[in-house]
Parts: sequence; C-alpha cells; structure tokens
Amino acid sequence: MAAFGDLNRVNTNVGALDAQLSLNKINRDLSDSRLRLSTGLKINSAEDNAAGYSIATKLKSRIAGLEQALTNVGDAKSVLDIAEASFDSVMDNLIEMKTLATQAGSETLGQTERDYIGDQIEALASDINDIANQTVYQGVNLLNGVANNAGTLTMTFMVGERATDTLDAEIDAVNIGSLFTGTSITNVTYSAATTTGQGGLSFTDAAITASEFRSFLTSVDTAIDTMSDNVNAIGIKQASLSVREETLSEAISANSGARSRIIDTDFAKEQSRSVKLQIMQQTSTAALAQANMGPQAVLGFLG
Repeated sequence: MAAFGDLNRVNTNVGALDAQLSLNKINRDLSDSRLRLSTGLKINSAEDNAAGYSIATKLKSRIAGLEQALTNVGDAKSVLDIAEASFDSVMDNLIEMKTLATQAGSETLGQTERDYIGDQIEALASDINDIANQTVYQGVNLLNGVANNAGTLTMTFMVGERATDTLDAEIDAVNIGSLFTGTSITNVTYSAATTTGQGGLSFTDAAITASEFRSFLTSVDTAIDTMSDNVNAIGIKQASLSVREETLSEAISANSGARSRIIDTDFAKEQSRSVKLQIMQQTSTAALAQANMGPQAVLGFLG
C-alpha cells in the first residue's frame, strides 16, 4: 500500500504497483475459478489441496475396485444361474425316471414292456451325462465329473476390492456315476464316475423284474434328494451374492458421495465467486488507470 507522499514521486509509481499487484491476484483467482467451473472439479491438482487430492485419489481407487467387484458378483451369479438351469434339467430327467420306474414296478406289465422302459431310462441317464458335459462357462466345465476329477468344483469369486473379499462356491459333479453311487441291484449295472468317464447305468434285457424296478425306484429317489441338496446349496450362494450386490452398490454410492464432497465444484458458490472476482477485476483495472494518472498531475507543477 502506498505511504503518505508516495503519489508525489514520479520515478516510482507506488500506487500503480499496488494496483497492479491486486489486479494480478484477482486475475489468478478468476482463472482458477473459471477452471473449476469448466472442469467441475474443486481440486484440479495436488497444488490446490494436497491432503484433499490424496484422499480423493484413494477414494477413486476404492470406487473403481468396488465397481469391478460388483461386475464380478454379476458374473458369479451368471455362473450359478447356468449351473441351476442344468440342475433343473437333470431333475426333470430324474423325475421322468421315477415315473417310468413306478410304471415298470407294477406286475401289470410284461417283460417286453419293462425292457422298453429300461431302454428309456438308459437314454435319460445318457442325457444327464450330456447335460453335465455341456454345462460350461468361459471354458470351465461346471458339472463334468471328468474335468473335476469326479468330485466337486470349487470356484472363488472376488466380491470386494480387498484381497480378502472373496466368496467360495462349491458345485458338485452331476452325472450318473455320482448320482447313483453305491447302488447295487441285480440286472442293473452301474459304472462310477472317474477321471476318464462320467459313469452310467444299463438294464439287462429280458431279465429285469418288477421287484428290481421297485428297488431302482429307491435309487432314483436318493438321486432326487441329492439334486435337491445341490439346488439348495446353489440357492444359498445366490442369496449370498445378492446380499453382496446390494452391499457393494451402497458402498459405491457412499464412497462416490464422499469423493464428490472433497473434489467436486459447488457451481452455485463458484459462480457467485466468479461474478465477485469479475467486478473486482474491473475496479482494479480502473484503480490502476487512476494510479497511472497521478504522476501526470504532479508533472503539472513543472509547467
């Protein structure tokens, strides 16, 4: 600020320098305000607010991880949906087997009719193995006992943005060998699932009796119970994934809101500030012009 008597000196125009300094500061602030309005960001670089920039960057990283985790959950549900659809198809075949075995277990049928029913059940068993072979997601065999070493497939899903945020889902192999394990009926031959085959069953034509079909009916009921357990297990995991889906959506919303409060521009506030700075820019420009006229008035004494 110019001191008393500074305006009477011509060599150094102190008043003009003060006005110019003020104008430079206003122009800088106005430039920053226009940048905030144009980008929508209150913090455009670490220089603006080092701590805020660092926190906002970490939140951005967390949000990106949560969004990908939400996508992962959707993919995981798709995997389980595919497995469930195949379970439903297998269950339909088992129910048809039950119907046929119930029919053949009656003494009202002759041997020829029972042989026909045996052929139909063998075909249904082959269809179950085909379903297992064709249940694939992204090249992963979900139900194929051969690919899964005739056991259980365990899949680990990333359901969060931290290394520990995982969910394991176990999908049991579904084939004739696994569904009818341990069954022993005369004139009904079973083969267990191994790493080289899905297993199967066959009936001895012109030999199987109604009583043996009734025994086979018990085996079918056991297989249906096994499939019911599989469906129940899939349903539990699907419900868990749905909960994770909701939790992730809420976390994304909360973290996005926190980041927004730190880094996003308040347009109403910034626009008011911009108008204020424009007015100050005009007044500072006028003040600079008046300060430059001061020495000219002093030079009048020399005339």
